[in-house]
Amino acid sequence: MREDNSILKENKPATFRLCNVSSFTTELLEIRAENPSFHVLFIPGNPGVIMFYKEFLERVYEMLDGCASVTGIGHIGQTRKNWEHGRRFSLQEQIDHKVDFIKQEFQNTEFPLLLVGHSIGSYISLEVFKRTQEQVKYCIGLYPFLSLNKDSLHQSLIGKLAGSQVLSTSVSAIVAVLGLLPISAIRFLVRMSVGKSYSSTAVEAVCSHLLQYHTMRNILFMAMKEFEKLAEVPDWNFIKEKQDQVAFLFGIDDHWGPISMYEEISKQVPEVALTIEREGHTHGFCCYVAGSVWVADHVVSIIKSRFKSKPLRSDSSLGSP
Repeated sequence: MREDNSILKENKPATFRLCNVSSFTTELLEIRAENPSFHVLFIPGNPGVIMFYKEFLERVYEMLDGCASVTGIGHIGQTRKNWEHGRRFSLQEQIDHKVDFIKQEFQNTEFPLLLVGHSIGSYISLEVFKRTQEQVKYCIGLYPFLSLNKDSLHQSLIGKLAGSQVLSTSVSAIVAVLGLLPISAIRFLVRMSVGKSYSSTAVEAVCSHLLQYHTMRNILFMAMKEFEKLAEVPDWNFIKEKQDQVAFLFGIDDHWGPISMYEEISKQVPEVALTIEREGHTHGFCCYVAGSVWVADHVVSIIKSRFKSKPLRSDSSLGSP
């Protein structure tokens, strides 16, 4: 399948920046508006390599017509360079990292903050929302991974891989060996395997980040901690409390965010805004231009419809009557 770059209009490109957050080197993608009325902060899934989401973030900015600045924040330890010298970071540490970033970057800002998360990033966004309610006014979860899916063989296999020290170390070492090949050979292998229809940005993210020992070890370690934590029941009380400040997008055939979770949310918190994507995109939408565009347009439609009659304000909760 040929990548259709014509889907994307000409827009302001995202800028890559390294940022020190609580002594950890953090990769950011930013698009700053000249006169924003609010700020969108995006939290990725796992892998948490923010470069996968470049087209998505640029499209969100474009469709918001310059009224918001947009920032995507990567996970610590899943960076191009081994900044943290092989240290592995848990799910809770990734949550703390995002809270610290908000306190560092948005503590004194007058602009309200909207959180958007993908997969486990949806769970992280909800946890961050709990701790930053003065700044955060809305939260959108895309293909959310909120609880283990006991019917998923794929999840079962990943859980066994991530939970085994021997297997996770071996897989990370094999991946690192592949990363030592010449870049042209790596691109060819990626294109011929997982990336036949990937966008050029996604292929580059695989080549530059995923094929490194420290990154893969962190991906698998974080996955292990996800499986431990998400064996618990979701925090329905918080979602009920913020039911008019939360929205979720589910996919038709997504074992990470299955329709059974959509149905459970509908049962537990019927007032939450829920949508099922039926256009044929996948959980890994960010790897494809068409998926990035569709999901970005959906996010923007939620924002515009939600705040058309109720403008964002930094001095009050949007959930207030």
